[in-house]
Amino acid sequence: MSMAAVKTAFDEGAQTYDRARRQLIPCFDDFYTTALALIPHQPQANFRVLDLGAGTGLLSFLVAEKFTKARITLMDISQKMLTKARERFAGMEERVAFIAGDYADGFEGQFEVVISALSIHHLADADKIKLFKNIYEALPDGGIFINADQILGPTPDIEQVYQETWLRQIRERGVSDGDLNAALERMQADRMAPLDSQLNWLQQAGFNSVHCWYQNHRFAVFSGKKGGGGKGLPL
Repeated sequence: MSMAAVKTAFDEGAQTYDRARRQLIPCFDDFYTTALALIPHQPQANFRVLDLGAGTGLLSFLVAEKFTKARITLMDISQKMLTKARERFAGMEERVAFIAGDYADGFEGQFEVVISALSIHHLADADKIKLFKNIYEALPDGGIFINADQILGPTPDIEQVYQETWLRQIRERGVSDGDLNAALERMQADRMAPLDSQLNWLQQAGFNSVHCWYQNHRFAVFSGKKGGGGKGLPL
């Protein structure tokens, strides 16, 4: 599926995307809590954050609540998703900026923290590799990239377990047929890659302290740090 088709799928799903998040991400709390905990700054610190594939702004909003002086730029290919994000950030407009565009084509600016949740798996592997290099260039010494995403099983058998487990878990949580079908439709755009491959690509891009901090079947949170400056990872 092309990125234009990805945009269409998420434009169409913008109004209902958040409704079933907890059902469709069975490990929702641990997944997002781990990503948030990896940000190596104090709650009152003033730093810049770029959220790639920000969608309706769920992860960015968690960052904004915890880090009350952080300045956050949300970038997403879907203008309709960003419209929902603007609604979420009502009253915080002075701290946030919104960019409608395809981050695979590049982006401008320097950011101490680059984050992404459930987005980069839509890119072809060559584009993931290119993106990791672009993220590295956008970070100052001591900056960090945190990716909370879906990964491909390293073998077909393990991938099958990932998929079967996910379907069982979300059905146990009572996901509606409509929300499940919408998710399966969006998943037609998935181009997931194994975790080990992505950790290697981060290292090849120049990152150090590359590590997966959390994994629950296909949901993983991993990060890489640029250079030796800044603070250490909090976990």
